[in-house]
Amino acid sequence: MRVMFDHAESTAKNIKTFWFKPEDRHPKHIAGQYTQIHLSHEKVDQRGDKRWFTISSSPTDDMVSITTKFASENGSSFKKALSSLKPGATLNLADPMGDFVLPKDKTIPLLFIAGGIGITPFHSIVKWLSDTSEKRKIHLVYAVNEPEELAFQDLFVKYGLEFTPVVGRRLTTQNILSYAKKLPGCLIFISGPEPMTETFVDELQEKGVSNSRLVTDYFPGYPSI
Repeated sequence: MRVMFDHAESTAKNIKTFWFKPEDRHPKHIAGQYTQIHLSHEKVDQRGDKRWFTISSSPTDDMVSITTKFASENGSSFKKALSSLKPGATLNLADPMGDFVLPKDKTIPLLFIAGGIGITPFHSIVKWLSDTSEKRKIHLVYAVNEPEELAFQDLFVKYGLEFTPVVGRRLTTQNILSYAKKLPGCLIFISGPEPMTETFVDELQEKGVSNSRLVTDYFPGYPSI
């Protein structure tokens, strides 16, 4: 699918959101899904000219957005090219995919665990819920290294979910179990750097949490929170 770059905006410290207008059709994604961006550019490094991104916008938005974090040093050629996009530039997005989406049963309580840039699918989901006036029982736990890295707080407060920021300290599996205990029968959605997500999944399963209760989204290439 061809899209045209419209604008970028600062979302949090070293985090930007990029907005694109579909040229022919709006992708019919489900909140929480992801896409692949192909961005041709000069002097492509070993990390290539394609990258997977969660769609951070809601299906209710007119444009499509992705939100990403920029390294303070040694950034990839892809991220540099993305940051240098001019309005009107066109590029290709793959059709949306992925199953990091809401359960059809609206009565199931949800525990959202986000690490760093792993907040992006939760933004898409909560924005969709807010725009469609659908209420679900949600507790969002959002871990970052410093307060300036917290993104999208206004939306989460507006929607009225239970919001627990974890700033500058380690989020543990025991913490997650404690939160889950307060939401009997909840699904646990975990999104963040790949090492963090893998560790939580392994440890939660060791503690007896069924795999059927775990929904995961992995962000490769980012350090653990």
